[in-house]
Amino acid sequence: MTSKPKTQLAPLPWMEILAYWVLSFGSHLYSFYQLHIFSKEHEAGLERGFQLEKGLVKGFKRDPSDFEWTFWTQWAKKSLLWTLVGHGVISRLTSIFYPKFRVPALALYGFLAASSVLGMKGVSVLLVHLGLSFSVAQLRRPALSWAINLLLLSTLHIQPLQEIQRGWYKTEEEHYLLLFSVAVCGLRFISFSMEHCWGSADRGGVVQLCWLFSYTFYHPFFYNGPIITYQDYIEQMRRSSEECDGDKSVLSYLVLRVGRIILWWCIAEYLIHVMYMHSIQSNETYLEILPPWALGGLALALVQFFFVKYLVLFGLPSLLATLDNLLPPKLPRCVSVMYSFTGMWRYIYVPLGGSRHGHLSKVLSTGLAFGFVCLWHGGHDYLQCWALMNWAGVLVETGLKRLFASSFIRSIVEQNLSSAMERRCIALLSACSTAMLILSNLVFLGGIHVGRIFWKRVFIQGWSTTAPPMLAFLYCFAQIGLEYTSHPP
Repeated sequence: MTSKPKTQLAPLPWMEILAYWVLSFGSHLYSFYQLHIFSKEHEAGLERGFQLEKGLVKGFKRDPSDFEWTFWTQWAKKSLLWTLVGHGVISRLTSIFYPKFRVPALALYGFLAASSVLGMKGVSVLLVHLGLSFSVAQLRRPALSWAINLLLLSTLHIQPLQEIQRGWYKTEEEHYLLLFSVAVCGLRFISFSMEHCWGSADRGGVVQLCWLFSYTFYHPFFYNGPIITYQDYIEQMRRSSEECDGDKSVLSYLVLRVGRIILWWCIAEYLIHVMYMHSIQSNETYLEILPPWALGGLALALVQFFFVKYLVLFGLPSLLATLDNLLPPKLPRCVSVMYSFTGMWRYIYVPLGGSRHGHLSKVLSTGLAFGFVCLWHGGHDYLQCWALMNWAGVLVETGLKRLFASSFIRSIVEQNLSSAMERRCIALLSACSTAMLILSNLVFLGGIHVGRIFWKRVFIQGWSTTAPPMLAFLYCFAQIGLEYTSHPP
């Protein structure tokens, strides 16, 4: 699918752009510093209430409250990092000596690696899901395939079934790994089913089943993603096997990408050593007494940590996939310069039809996209709130775009505003969008109580003191985002 060329935004004076950079960078640093001061002042209370760990650096404590980061870093040390390295070695050796056997070798390796961690009972659950999804897809009825795959995903929330599965493992973390694997593989089964129902998948039953097996157990993406579609996977794997160049040097690329991943990991660890944002967000008392700058620092720190965390969690799998000549999805974008709702979620929205079938279809597709994300994450009340906020944000944003694209409004804008002033107005509207985007992410990351307190303190109690400077700094962030979009590196 080719995208339409983007409208070129008017350039601004370099001094103005420099001012936006300075204010953006300075506000980040100062708000983080204020949050650091608050964290240190209340370190003893946070340590008692949330069990801060001994830091990696002497004299520092470490906040282990982010479940995902703690869970995956522990598994990386325990086994995951080594099995990923093993995948890279197997892929490289087969590419050099037996390129035609690379795909089956990687599929077998992924299956064995999964079996070594999940056990045969855990892998059997995935094989049952795979078999059911494959069988139903042969009927080529999209609605039925959706229903079966959603039913399979819903088994993650059946308590009696969860208790049985817990009995298979010695630790709760091993059970969580099974749940994550089933959830992520469920997305792959949906991709396969839809591709097959729409007629773009291969028709050979045995060959197709083998490709689905390879797609499911591709080790770098197995536990946590990122996700590529079934059709993209088989096309790229076939091409890479046929065009495999065993003599191609990858050392410089490998060193550069690994260096970047280590840098991101260091940044993530630094953040949870100097700012205890995850422990603070879990206590409403601390949220209520945070000074305004520290409150802003908490919001930025939470979303920035989430961004950096997934640069690490998706970075290494994406690196290995690239070495396999796959094209993984682009890594996440920084929320500070993500000035658009649709920019974050269009990869879910477009496959559901988007705006190709009218405005009503667009509204429905958007709602279904966020509804599915909510359901996939567990369907909790805070996720429902997050989904509704994002759905409303997309609808308002697209509605405003249509309004300002109308000939009547365009003529008024062109008659009364210069192109530079038009860009400044866009940035001002984008600042409001960014504020709501960050608020929705706070609900997603911390729960409804976190979003409620931020809304009350910033927009209700601080409507005349806190909200104006916050929107001013978000305006600077939006200008940086617009500059990045107009002149990407």
